[in-house]
Amino acid sequence: MRSRRLRHCMQQARSATRTASTICVGCNKRSSLMASLASESATEMAGRYAGRLGTLLAATDWSMIAPLAEELLDCWQTGRQVFWIGNGGSAGNATHLSNDFLYPISKQRGSGIRSHALTTNAPIITCLANDEGYDETFAMQLAVLANPRDVLIAFSGSGNSPNILRALEEARNIGMKSFAVLGFSGGKAKELTDHPIHFLIEDMQIAEDMQLIVGHMVMQYLHANRNR
Repeated sequence: MRSRRLRHCMQQARSATRTASTICVGCNKRSSLMASLASESATEMAGRYAGRLGTLLAATDWSMIAPLAEELLDCWQTGRQVFWIGNGGSAGNATHLSNDFLYPISKQRGSGIRSHALTTNAPIITCLANDEGYDETFAMQLAVLANPRDVLIAFSGSGNSPNILRALEEARNIGMKSFAVLGFSGGKAKELTDHPIHFLIEDMQIAEDMQLIVGHMVMQYLHANRNR
């Protein structure tokens, strides 16, 4: 009996040793993979990011922003309204740039563009999302606030967000002019907007960077031409 028990204990010990060895090898493989992924320093990663962004900036035909710049200058001169929309980081950019065109372009009382970010009023957005569906959060606001010949500026990385597409459709129904700053393939928004500003980049963060870059370029143009 003792002999059988001893053999059984030894078999269990050998089995446990083999299992531990297998687990250890697996751990080593996972550790090697994680070490490889983490081998790039923050400086190296930042350099690669800057390189991708710089390449895109250098390769872009910037004549495509001229229609937006001239349209917004005319909005400033004639009092037409400008509406900004986006989701997530693009919503943040819409809010940021709505401010830039309301006050910083002139910094004089009563002199800015009538600029509205439809991304900022949480009660309105949640009411519309709850009652009408999230796809209608921007379109329903435009239906109340916008007039023919007002301007809609849409920010979308993918160009396929349903609430962006519905807003572009609503803008067309109202008789507004629309611009869309887009990344990736441009999505359906590229066909729906009057003026696509498309950057063919497969990187959401750089796509969002380009929204602000375009906005700041146009802002500086308007500031330079504020006395026209």
